[in-house]
Amino acid sequence: MAADATDFACLSRYGMFGPATFEAYLRRTEGQLRALRGQGLEVHLRVLEPADFEDFCEEFGLGPEEPAARVAYAADPELAGEPFVYAGERLGELLPVLVEDHRARIRISIACSALLAALEEDERPEPRLTAVLGHVSELYLALAAGAGEGCHLLTLRTYGPEDGEELTAAAEVCAEDGRLFVGGREAEAFCVTLAAGVAADGAGELLLHSVPVAGRPPLVRGWRMAAGRLRPMTVPEVFAALAEDAVRGAGLPEGVAARPGFALPGRPVACDPSRPGAGEPGEAGGAGV
Repeated sequence: MAADATDFACLSRYGMFGPATFEAYLRRTEGQLRALRGQGLEVHLRVLEPADFEDFCEEFGLGPEEPAARVAYAADPELAGEPFVYAGERLGELLPVLVEDHRARIRISIACSALLAALEEDERPEPRLTAVLGHVSELYLALAAGAGEGCHLLTLRTYGPEDGEELTAAAEVCAEDGRLFVGGREAEAFCVTLAAGVAADGAGELLLHSVPVAGRPPLVRGWRMAAGRLRPMTVPEVFAALAEDAVRGAGLPEGVAARPGFALPGRPVACDPSRPGAGEPGEAGGAGV
């Protein structure tokens, strides 16, 4: 689907939609989706993003105006994750969710590439990958549990130590009556991005934003990543990270209270690289944070 009027206008030059306006296209598409679902078919949706679609067509020698190109793009295995299933929602409600899902899939694909690149020269790539993913799962659950009751936002920015590539991700975690509610595509993107930072011995920062309750200011706790390990930030470091986010356009929450991050599981020795000349695993230090 073309998810907004701008994408629709860009793709219209390939004659995909005929003379229809974007509004008419949405009405027609919604009718088609409901008819297909009414026949008992499971319908999968994907955002038809102009730039990505054009790059795909160029890579595989397809004409963007050809129906076969759209079929191939829809089935592209490079798009990470399980399919987005249409469940009969109105498109006005569905499209923002579909777009967020699409963006999370892109982050997953980029982070997966960075994660695999970090393991390319490793003598034991599969055991190390297993160790990194297990460690990240522990970190994510520890963050969710330590956040406490209510809804919280995790934001992550990592940098590769060699190429300096920046990866970002964000995920919401909620707890109610002691029960954790975690998961979703954004959580998957967050975990894969964190795994890429850990595997690459990367740098960066992780912030935990707690949604304020009545009478309390927003609370932010932070951790610094260095050599693929997380350590709690100091209060000034948390404010510095928030100020950098504000410069980037994220905005500084009014009256925000900053706290150091709490203790997280230490990085296991099995997460360390095993390359010729890299030294023994854990030589650089595997102490808990």
